[in-house]
Amino acid sequence: MRNGSQRYNSLKQDDRTEAQKATHQWGVVAKDKFMSGWGGASNGASRCAWACAPDVNIDRVENWVRSRSEMIYVNVVDLNTYRPPAGTAHFRIYVANADHPAARY
Repeated sequence: MRNGSQRYNSLKQDDRTEAQKATHQWGVVAKDKFMSGWGGASNGASRCAWACAPDVNIDRVENWVRSRSEMIYVNVVDLNTYRPPAGTAHFRIYVANADHPAARY
């Protein structure tokens, strides 16, 4: 399904509240090579993002994501403008507040 707001046929799950969508603008995105190709992403890639709270060091979150062997194509993005690439079947946005393990990595 292609339209002006989505370039991919995908299931999107966003764990942020409406308030967090304004405050947790920057995030770390990656393709999950383990979860891609089956389950909710059986027709393509599984991508995820960690939306960072303003008081979270995004470099630490990026390092944490990069340290995970199943994560590839890791980038810091503006989640307000980011659109997953074509071929993405599942896209999940997690919340990285100060108590998230990645924030202490």
